[in-house]
Amino acid sequence: MKNRTLIFSGLVLAVAAGLSACSSDAKVDASTSEVVRSSVTTATTTNVPDSLEAVGTVRAFQTSQLASQATGTITQVRVREGDHVSRGEVLALIDQSAPSAALDRAVATEAAAANELAAAEADLQLAESTLARYQILYDKEIIARQQFDEVKARQQSALAHRDLARAAQLQAKAAVTEAKVVLDFTRVTAPFDGVVTERKLDPGAMASPGLPILTVEDVSRYRLEASVNENDLRCVRMGDRVPVSIDALGDIQLTGRVVQIVPAADAASRTFIVKVELPGNNALRSGLFGHAQFSRGEKQALLIPRTAVVERGQLHGAYVLDPGGIANLRYVTLGRTTGAQVEILAGVQNGERVVAQPGEADLSGKRIEAQQ
Repeated sequence: MKNRTLIFSGLVLAVAAGLSACSSDAKVDASTSEVVRSSVTTATTTNVPDSLEAVGTVRAFQTSQLASQATGTITQVRVREGDHVSRGEVLALIDQSAPSAALDRAVATEAAAANELAAAEADLQLAESTLARYQILYDKEIIARQQFDEVKARQQSALAHRDLARAAQLQAKAAVTEAKVVLDFTRVTAPFDGVVTERKLDPGAMASPGLPILTVEDVSRYRLEASVNENDLRCVRMGDRVPVSIDALGDIQLTGRVVQIVPAADAASRTFIVKVELPGNNALRSGLFGHAQFSRGEKQALLIPRTAVVERGQLHGAYVLDPGGIANLRYVTLGRTTGAQVEILAGVQNGERVVAQPGEADLSGKRIEAQQ
């Protein structure tokens, strides 16, 4: 029994010695962790401007789909996508044979009507002169009443003939004007200075009223058409100047102005279209994706410097220091960026210390000594 007690006591001492050694090794590892000097900041909750972000699409201020007003075969399309055009420039032609023939007939009819009017006016002039002479003879009772009445009737007939000739000439002129208008319908012209953004038909195709041939945009002015939820429409006011970011422009931020709030909501999405006029920028194009920020006052947000965020593939993280100053990488959920700081929605708590500028180095498990 005594030997057993001695053996058990020895085992207990051996286990205790082993645990002591392990604890000593752990302390040595923690105390001998690699020390890295780096700037350290504290995640702080503060009041920041709150804004409503509305997404939308860039549109040209003026867009026109050009179609023929006449039915016929397209004979020419003089422009392609990307071509700059001037107001009044002929962009496409429809077969003009029939309208041209109609115009020629109308011009010939007008010429005939002019000649007829000239003859009628000559007849009227002669009839009036004759009537004036017969009036003198009749007043002197040299001729009978019958003769005078016949001359007067011829003058009245010449007057009516002249009036009919005048009406015919006016009708012929109207026919010429109409023929010219119909001929003009075969010319598709630019309604304003702009750029051709779409060519839908080529020569040989059949044109008809309402069937678009070309699309022209005024590239001098653009606007962002953003969708705003019906519950957030109160944040939007006419004339407000709002920050706008276009994904294709990178970090460039534009300042737009609210110029229109479409009064009717979309029945499916329950959203209103808000049109924001954009400043001039040569990089703007129709169809680009953009964001507009409408002010909603202030809110509390947990902020850290943007430089404190590291990327690991598609994830974002930050090196958070434990009470002993050891850095641990935590994956975080980012909110909106405010200047040089970014909002943290999850992953870091208020008051925790994070490495402000970790760079590309792997700081996990390293002791961070704050730089002064």
